[in-house]
Amino acid sequence: MATDTQDKTHTSHDSTANASWDGAEYPFKVGYGKLMIWYFLLSDAFTFAGFLIAYGTLRFSMPSWPVPDYVFSTFPFLEGHHPLLFVTLMTFVLLFSSYTMIRAVQEGHRENRRGVAIWMGLTILGGLGFLGCQAWEWTTLIGKEHMSVTTNPFGTHTESGIYLGADGKESGETFNAGSTYLMHKATFAADHHAAPAHGEEAGHGDAAAHGENADHAGDAAHSEEAGHGGHAYAAPGDYPDAFVDERGYVHRKYLVSDGENAGLTKHESFGPKAFGALFFFITGFHGFHVFSGVCFLLIIMINVLSGIYVARRNGNEMVEKIGLYWHFVDLVWVFVFLVFYLL
Repeated sequence: MATDTQDKTHTSHDSTANASWDGAEYPFKVGYGKLMIWYFLLSDAFTFAGFLIAYGTLRFSMPSWPVPDYVFSTFPFLEGHHPLLFVTLMTFVLLFSSYTMIRAVQEGHRENRRGVAIWMGLTILGGLGFLGCQAWEWTTLIGKEHMSVTTNPFGTHTESGIYLGADGKESGETFNAGSTYLMHKATFAADHHAAPAHGEEAGHGDAAAHGENADHAGDAAHSEEAGHGGHAYAAPGDYPDAFVDERGYVHRKYLVSDGENAGLTKHESFGPKAFGALFFFITGFHGFHVFSGVCFLLIIMINVLSGIYVARRNGNEMVEKIGLYWHFVDLVWVFVFLVFYLL
């Protein structure tokens, strides 16, 4: 009897010991992998929040800042002024890819490999489309408008005034305080995004933005430059109505018409350096996330087709994990669009 009792006690202790090493239910009823992706996304959210708060702080602490409607107004194969149209298209492409990702996760729960592959493929195309749009935007700003992390040719007037013509007299081109202009290089005048020196600003107190300067257009010394739709100039002396700096940027001269400096002659100056630096850093950092997501999506799609996740019998949890990451990337872009393009 004593032996039977000891055996039962020993068995009971072994059972308790084994149970303690079996682990418990998943915390929050979420698997370890999914919980870790949430931790990563939370830390990444703090990083993006820090960048956007820094941008907002600098944006509202500067006396002048380029107007997004003027800076981001180009559109492929379209002439004229189209405020935020292209970036709106970029946003639609990225947000639509969130829908295709949702459908991929749904098909994953049904263990439908073909459905998952199709919808993940569409998500990948959406990510590549967004990256292609961003590459075009960067190429335009860097190659045609000469913006960099250290130079911002998009300036903003802090006073109202009137531009001076080649004879030093008032040209009739007026502008209001707060209007944005783009300074071109002395080598050519771009066919759009023309500064007030090359046309009047739409939406900033004047009628027609992005037009050619009538004085320059009528000057026989100016010949058309192939591929730019603008004009080639022989020397800085071709700009009697402007100051050309050592880097070749044309600073149009103007007469201040109001305030304590009324009557003074000034010339356009560069915009705050922080604008270009923050634009390329924040959008580039987000673009890196999109590129990384596309790579992960491609790898996971290949694994789905190979049947690796079906063998795990967990409803294609890896597809759901990458889905969380992709939705996060899309959500962050909404805030980037709000803070950078609309403020």
